[in-house]
Amino acid sequence: MNSEAAKNETIQGTANRSTTPGSDTFKHYISSQWADRPEEIPAPCEQAAYAAARRAKLSEMYPGKRIVIPAGSMKRRSNDTFYAFRADSAFSWLTGWGSDSEPDSVLVMEPTATGHDATLFFRERAGRDSDEFYANSDIGEFWIGPRPSLAQVAGDLGIATKHLDELPAKDKEVTELPEELARDLSEMRLVKDEYEISEMREAVASSIRGFADIARVLPAIAGNKRGERMVEGAFASRARLEGNGVGYGTIAASGAHACILHWVTNDGVVNNGDLILIDAGVERDSYYTADVTRTLPVDGTFTPIQRKVYEAVREAADAAFAIVKPGITFRDVHNTAMGVIAKKTAEWGLIPVTAEEALLPENGHHRRYMVHGTSHHLGIDVHDCSEARREMYMDGIVKEGMIFTIEPGLYFQPDDLTVPEEYRGIGVRIEDDILVTATGAENLTIALPRTADDVEAWLAPHVAAAKAHKAALVKAEALAKKKRK
Repeated sequence: MNSEAAKNETIQGTANRSTTPGSDTFKHYISSQWADRPEEIPAPCEQAAYAAARRAKLSEMYPGKRIVIPAGSMKRRSNDTFYAFRADSAFSWLTGWGSDSEPDSVLVMEPTATGHDATLFFRERAGRDSDEFYANSDIGEFWIGPRPSLAQVAGDLGIATKHLDELPAKDKEVTELPEELARDLSEMRLVKDEYEISEMREAVASSIRGFADIARVLPAIAGNKRGERMVEGAFASRARLEGNGVGYGTIAASGAHACILHWVTNDGVVNNGDLILIDAGVERDSYYTADVTRTLPVDGTFTPIQRKVYEAVREAADAAFAIVKPGITFRDVHNTAMGVIAKKTAEWGLIPVTAEEALLPENGHHRRYMVHGTSHHLGIDVHDCSEARREMYMDGIVKEGMIFTIEPGLYFQPDDLTVPEEYRGIGVRIEDDILVTATGAENLTIALPRTADDVEAWLAPHVAAAKAHKAALVKAEALAKKKRK
């Protein structure tokens, strides 16, 4: 963007506010007397070598073909405000550039006789000889902070860089990946490398701490008008402290809201006696995200019917986990969990057929209470590898290094007349992140309590602390009232 366009854009965005001075005197004064900026060139970051290996593999798959991978642009939120930028996942995976990536950047892989030459085009920071640094509120340094130089990014990512102005016009027209390329990149991500596994472990560890933060404040939240948002906020603080933010919209669904699978409004009250279903994950600065769900009794203790439903869901999750190993088919995980869900709903008399009959392809009565799938791949996207072919994903063979969720649930809608009234309004999901090993699987989220007994024991000290605090407040208020008399 040239300086005149930058100025016009700024003036348009701020026409009803104070605009940047435009006099020659001002321009001369603001462009002078700046100290030299030392430019330290960083050593290649940890992910640089992994990104290079990914590009090399992609190069082998597309000999002689020019490959253009755009990072994407800022998305407008309202008027002249924008959502936080997040680069396209394929772009980040191939460059190693995560939360510090620049909008509108483009990776170009130019075919050569021996493979491809990769170049990263992005908008380098403006010099003081330009008015961009103070006059453009979208990209100017005074407004959003300094941007890196070409040399700094080249050093950090171990890749050749050029200014965005040098990007060929035909490449500027590429705004999304061709279907075949998107598919291949998704399938390449099905098995994670060492760096990805390490980042996932860190994302999970931060998420577990985020759930611990929720456990500490949950007893005190009970009764608040928008208690769900307080739960959401507790986790968001951890996500911003230890990562880029949350990996997806946090679900904090209390009471009957837990029966709404993607409840992200989070504006409900959190009541003692209810369950609250929390589905949340911390996203690292590398964009790798955890995806964890726990269903907790707000007052620290499950009712008998809540415990019954909860333990049934846990049994389904445990059964699914037990079969995970290289060589099985991915859909086997879901089918195993559904076997337990069908068995339980039949035992409880909730469906009009036997479990065996319910599991027949032409039936599926038990699925009324769990319409979603049990597992999805997880990584740089919360629903990772989504462009992969069905034969590589749902019908694909499980391999060492894959990471996916196991998340069965039972949801009894508050107006569902097929279940006794005591079940209505109860929603339970337990979700863990699973790493496939050479001989089986590792539950990355096992440190977060899963059994009903362990959940109650985990919450107990926080419930006690909240009660003691409330009692102290009541006592202090009584003393103050006595003194006033």
